[in-house]
Amino acid sequence: MAEEFDQWAIVEIFGHQVIAGKVTGAVIGGQGFVRIDVPAVGDQEGFTKFYGTGAIYSISPVDEETCKSAVAGLHPKPVEVWKLNLPQLEARQSHDPEIEDDDEAIDVPF
Repeated sequence: MAEEFDQWAIVEIFGHQVIAGKVTGAVIGGQGFVRIDVPAVGDQEGFTKFYGTGAIYSISPVDEETCKSAVAGLHPKPVEVWKLNLPQLEARQSHDPEIEDDDEAIDVPF
């Protein structure tokens, strides 16, 4: 029986991305994924990302303190804003006169 991986680590993803957190495995829809639970550090909230095993370039096990230091330096985000299609953000960025500029916050979940 294979040993389950459960380790703090710095993970390099193809595409020159680096993320750090508690790394475990997960099965979603019958497929294996690498689960990375990024811890909350400072004012940054923690979050979870799943990567297909083919996206992983390397996993470097580290202790918890080193991992959290890496998170503080990497500033990972749960979702890249430019990848979202949020009409409210697009309208605000283009200064659409239909949208009142009353400094009302847009509810973005990150």
